[in-house]
Amino acid sequence: MMRINSEICNNFESATSREWLETNGIGGFATGTISGANTRRYHGILTAATKPPLGRITMLSKFEETLIIDGKSYELSSNQYPGAIYPEGYKYLKSFALDPFPTWIYEVEGIEIEKSIFMVHGSNTTVIEYRIENRESKVELELRPLLSFVDYHSLQHETPNFNPSFVISDNLVSIKPYSEMPSLHLTHNAQTIENTGNWYRNFEYAIEKERGFDYSEDLFQPFSLRFDLAEEAIVLASIKPQKLSDALSFRMTEIARREALIMQAGAETKDDFTKQLVVAADQFIVRRGEGQTVIAGYPWFSDWGRDTMIALNGLTLATNREEIAKSILQEFSKHLSQGMLPNRFPDAGEVPEYNTVDATLWYFEAIRAYVEKTKDYDFVREVLYDKLSETIAWHLKGTRYGIFADEDGLLHAGVNGVQLTWMDAKVGDWVVTPRIGKPVEIQALWYNALCTMAEFAEHFGDKGEQEQYQAMAKRTKKSFAEKFWNESENCLFDVIEGESEDFSVRPNQIFAVSLHHTMLSIGHAQKVVQKVEEELLTPVGLRSLSPKDKDYCPIYIGSPLQRDGSYHQGTVWGWLIGAFIDAYRRVNLNAGKSEDHVSEFFEGFKTHLSEAGLGQISEIFDADAPHLPRGCFAQAWSVAEVLRVLQK
Repeated sequence: MMRINSEICNNFESATSREWLETNGIGGFATGTISGANTRRYHGILTAATKPPLGRITMLSKFEETLIIDGKSYELSSNQYPGAIYPEGYKYLKSFALDPFPTWIYEVEGIEIEKSIFMVHGSNTTVIEYRIENRESKVELELRPLLSFVDYHSLQHETPNFNPSFVISDNLVSIKPYSEMPSLHLTHNAQTIENTGNWYRNFEYAIEKERGFDYSEDLFQPFSLRFDLAEEAIVLASIKPQKLSDALSFRMTEIARREALIMQAGAETKDDFTKQLVVAADQFIVRRGEGQTVIAGYPWFSDWGRDTMIALNGLTLATNREEIAKSILQEFSKHLSQGMLPNRFPDAGEVPEYNTVDATLWYFEAIRAYVEKTKDYDFVREVLYDKLSETIAWHLKGTRYGIFADEDGLLHAGVNGVQLTWMDAKVGDWVVTPRIGKPVEIQALWYNALCTMAEFAEHFGDKGEQEQYQAMAKRTKKSFAEKFWNESENCLFDVIEGESEDFSVRPNQIFAVSLHHTMLSIGHAQKVVQKVEEELLTPVGLRSLSPKDKDYCPIYIGSPLQRDGSYHQGTVWGWLIGAFIDAYRRVNLNAGKSEDHVSEFFEGFKTHLSEAGLGQISEIFDADAPHLPRGCFAQAWSVAEVLRVLQK
């Protein structure tokens, strides 16, 4: 359980910088700040995935909440408007907790009011509950829903096209402002409903303003619900009508489900940090078609091939959810095209984008890790092996975007105007880090893939293919040793292209040490780890560029152009800590260094868990101290990689 005290809750800046997240396993989510004031376009009580895991629509932004004690009103809500915060309900907050759901305790006139929010797994349904212990006074609650009904990347603005009419039926209110969108159904136990029909204008979203985007929104308030808090107040917000009587079973089922996740992961006796990461990991696993996939990050990412394959081990294998890993691997096998895994599935459901060189290679590593854990060679033989062989063949003869195995056995990738590696920032036609040629981590992944295929061929008794893959791997290793060592810096070049060498000290070289199959001698591996530790390591991951570099950007802030320009130019990435710890363990522990030192690498993340996305790990951090969190407040591969190396 995580608890945030009143000192933080009663400070507007502190309370709005901490965000909570609930998800439903099909791409929908609910999220906001502990203050109650929305600071992002993505904040909302119900963002429904209408075409799981995509087609996401923010339907219910929030409730305005008024507590009435013996006829006197107290506002529990908080909002930010231009030049004003109103109301200031956060001042009544006594505490906030994840216990296990987002839970607020307000104290008004000596009366404590508990609010909790959770989503129903597998359903676009959010349950909101209010209860009090002290019932000596007459206490009522008025909830005024604020509706948005827009694509989750968008903002609502007052429009005459918004249909304000709603239908009341027993304990249900239904509203459908736009014909092309689903209805919002609010199941409730309110005593009275009052027709209001007001626009609330000019909500100001501070984070969107900081990010250089449109930051003002209008929300429609169609009616108010009035509850007598002599009993618990309940609202189920859903795209389908729900039964009020199901609220308790929904709650108990979800509590039991999360407890089962911790048990399955073998974390029931471990610290709260590990338990919280296990629960966090589950929030990224969602349905796609008949299989499953991984949401790369909340609140704005969809499912990405690269992120999914990197995160798969930590999200599923480290939590003993091998059946999920298998489902993901099988689902993505359906989308292989010309030997390439999709980079991204667009929100609108168009044809997948294949502009990636590393997602496909990470697919091999994910399969290798799955087999290492499960020994499920039958699945590989029956479903994957032929496709993997075809994928290697495509890389040999050449596939999209200049991806091909050169005569030296190294993998070339890249064409002008296209970003193919994980360092993929692009602004208009400007690719910030093009890395055209032979990037260092691509060679490490390519070698790892060839060795993996050789092992599979050996297991399947295919000696001819085994020898072929071994010969290719041997040639790759020889060329890598000849061309990639940077003697002047005692580390690896980041990219080579012809006779050109990129001397930038970046974290990409760590994968040449950390991956299961490595090409480096122990001496060179030790020097790489030392270099990365000295110039790139921070308490929350690795810098994407050395501070000694002229292009180093210490802070990730400003307009989209400024932020994208610094995205991989120093900005710290949490997920890279996994590869660093693997590499550190490989080169140091046998030399007598203690695992106790490795435990120190987790301390920054333990602190971070209660500072931004509560119970989650952010996408990125500023390169310079204090390494403020930026980007998505919940990132799949950040959580996955910390959990993976933590569970080893």
